[in-house]
Amino acid sequence: MKIIFNRRKISADITPLMCAVSNKSTSPACEGILIEAKMPDTCIMSTYDLEKGMRITVEATVIEEGCYIINAAKFSQTLKVMEGEEVELTVDAKLHANIVSGKSSHKMNAMAGEDFPQLPSLQSEMGFTLKQSVLRNMLSKTMYAMGVNDKRLVLNGAFFKIEEGCLTVISCDSYKLAKCEMKTEIENNNTDGEALRYQFIVPLKTVNELFRLLSDDEEETVRIYVMRKHMVFMIGELTFFTLLIEGQYIDYDRIIMRNQPITATVNRDELIAALERAALITEERIANTICSSVKLEFEGNILKITANSPAGNTYDEVDIDHTGNDISISFRNRYLIDSIRVCEEERVKISLSTPLSSMNLEPVVGEDEESIARAEGREDLFMILPVRTKD
Repeated sequence: MKIIFNRRKISADITPLMCAVSNKSTSPACEGILIEAKMPDTCIMSTYDLEKGMRITVEATVIEEGCYIINAAKFSQTLKVMEGEEVELTVDAKLHANIVSGKSSHKMNAMAGEDFPQLPSLQSEMGFTLKQSVLRNMLSKTMYAMGVNDKRLVLNGAFFKIEEGCLTVISCDSYKLAKCEMKTEIENNNTDGEALRYQFIVPLKTVNELFRLLSDDEEETVRIYVMRKHMVFMIGELTFFTLLIEGQYIDYDRIIMRNQPITATVNRDELIAALERAALITEERIANTICSSVKLEFEGNILKITANSPAGNTYDEVDIDHTGNDISISFRNRYLIDSIRVCEEERVKISLSTPLSSMNLEPVVGEDEESIARAEGREDLFMILPVRTKD
């Protein structure tokens, strides 16, 4: 195999492929890039860690066809440190790879292409298309609440529900829940003419990488194809595919408390600033322990924020518009900050019932305090569970 690339271009093309390179696999092939060179001038590169994978067709001049695997990290690093405009990659029959650029050359071992793990099917007649910016925005509000190594495997990712004109993304762990629902334009790509109706769970690592790949450009779209055990995202020239988490997701509508009797509306930035000051106490480690909780006291139109630890204590006040009884409730401070930060409006509506029941957070849209995000065909709701404290 012999191929010539533009060095800077191929280095940039390889960067997103690295997200699907395994660092812990017992198979060396999963640590490499599969390079398939075909005449005339077609070069396809793929990476696959057995959970998620990436494929891209790159610009190249193919002098001799071939299909080989090269260690991804070494290849990427080599391209970055070389100085020539073009790079020539040659792999001989003895699996010796030679990379030449300018006056420099570098040799490494290669593997036969047939040693690469079998890729899942990347073609389907079932799928849909939507704007990248819409999906990216919804992921930005929900990915923080995904479970990490939760015993309930279905929580270690994000749950997607797609219906005609409506996209819902849910994430949840043992302490917090995020729900984003939006009415948006979704193009139906089902070739059999069936209506859009999908539900699937995308793993945490895939969600994190997908967020980085998606663009904020209002004109850019992503094509998504759904299979029984995996799905494919077509993002520009990139093909990103992943296994799905199998199982039934939790009944999130049942655990979300509605119509809670105590409400308060607060300036989002003021509340975050007060909680960040409290974090000086809640995130300080004393004798290998962290006092992570912060106490919220809703008294009249004042929200009192306190935190105590052997290292000291902190106190803050924030003005609120409060209805219902006064109440004191405690939370893990970092979880609370994360939940409030994803409320993108100037004001946040807080809803509570008891000191041991979940608290809801919803961004307030417009001047009307009751005009939360549902008004514009979307619902952003973030729930967090309190913690028990000795006092």
